[in-house]
Amino acid sequence: MVREVFNKVVSETFPINRKRGGGIIKIEAWENHKGEIVKYSMAYINPFVFSGDNGRVLGYDNAHNFHHRHYCGEISEVDDFVSYQELVERFEREMKEFIK
Repeated sequence: MVREVFNKVVSETFPINRKRGGGIIKIEAWENHKGEIVKYSMAYINPFVFSGDNGRVLGYDNAHNFHHRHYCGEISEVDDFVSYQELVERFEREMKEFIK
């Protein structure tokens, strides 16, 4: 059995100034040979806001073969998944709760 190799196309880390709330934003995505995003992870990490889950305050990923959201240690399935890009936009909107 041949295992498909994915290409990492997004690998970004953004530090957030303490005056704006602190922490870091980390986004990663991989695509298949057709150019489709098949694996992704986006997280706002700030252990001063939430110390559990390695400091992940808010995040989305599709590890474990399903789309899900992390919020201060709680994990919930993303039932209305449309696309990776739509989740990036949702993540950006939700981060505004923490980043001033």
